Amino acid sequence: MDIPEGFIRSALADVVPYEPGKPIETVQRELGLARVVKLASNEGPFGPVPAALVALDRAIGELNRYPDGGAYRLRAALAEKFGLDMGEVAIGSGADGIIGQLTAAVIDPGDEIVCGWPSFPSYVIDTKLRGGVARLVPLRDGVYDLPAILEAITPRTKIVYLCYPNNPTGTINALADLDRYFEQVPAHVLTVLDQAYFEYVDEPEYACGVQRYLQAGRNVLVLRTFSKIYGLAGLRVGYGLGQAALLRELVKVRRAFDTTLAGQEAAIASLGADSSAEIERRAQLCATGRTRLAEILRSNGFAPLPGVANFLFAQAPCAAAALNDALLREGVIIRPMGAFGDPNAIRVTVGAPDELDFFAAALPRALERVAAGGT
Repeated sequence: MDIPEGFIRSALADVVPYEPGKPIETVQRELGLARVVKLASNEGPFGPVPAALVALDRAIGELNRYPDGGAYRLRAALAEKFGLDMGEVAIGSGADGIIGQLTAAVIDPGDEIVCGWPSFPSYVIDTKLRGGVARLVPLRDGVYDLPAILEAITPRTKIVYLCYPNNPTGTINALADLDRYFEQVPAHVLTVLDQAYFEYVDEPEYACGVQRYLQAGRNVLVLRTFSKIYGLAGLRVGYGLGQAALLRELVKVRRAFDTTLAGQEAAIASLGADSSAEIERRAQLCATGRTRLAEILRSNGFAPLPGVANFLFAQAPCAAAALNDALLREGVIIRPMGAFGDPNAIRVTVGAPDELDFFAAALPRALERVAAGGT
């Protein structure tokens, strides 16, 4: 039977759901490929650190129990790491989970958020789900246009999202420009500084949002995640660092057990001192791989932006949708940027060295397939 008119909330009419990258297994099954390399979703190419694997093994015997809904031990570990009080730490199902909690706690119908575009879709999707208005400010040369962001703020603006580095372009604002933004942003606006890729960035002037802004008393919520360099994307653990008065309100809208027992235990273990060398190794491999990926793209006619995270955004010499299809047939999953308004751009994750070898071999063949009409 049909759904009665008016049954579904009207706010959903304008919502385009987030479209994740295709799973490896799906591509293998549909195309009959022996190997598929996924370079679409910016996961880290390596699994959990050794200490996290040990913690996960221990947690298996307790999976019949609900997790600690308040994530006490994980919040305590993060508070110690950043020199904060526990009340200044919130845990969610990925950084995405914190965005959802914040939106549910803050956005009423007609309230506004401001962000650059293209950027992380959840800022917009979650706002629209609550009947809010998302004011999208075009990027300037692939970077957040901070003066235009400030100009877009109105009395109804509650949140400004700054994706730092930006997903999907991988770019960052100059530190002086970011400082100037925080000096000028109106007091009634909460700035969400999304640093999901923090551990990958090796730029000397890249700011730690906690030290530079939160601890300086700015009205800011800093987002981080265990989904990237820590290799826990499948366990969905993220966190927010901000004012205790704000985070107390997020508890009211958080699902009771939204961060699993396994996820909490793996995240705690990942923060241990014995994991720091492995995290540094991964960061160095990413830096080397990012340089190589840029060379692969340029040598095949692409124009990548100067990204600083674990992925690159590039203009392609052909339609991105056609290239995506051709690469799938070669066993490589990338992310075409048509949904972000750029039909000739792609985003490619920095894979492990052997995955980049695979991509380097597949890309010329895919381009030849596109030039031949996709045959």
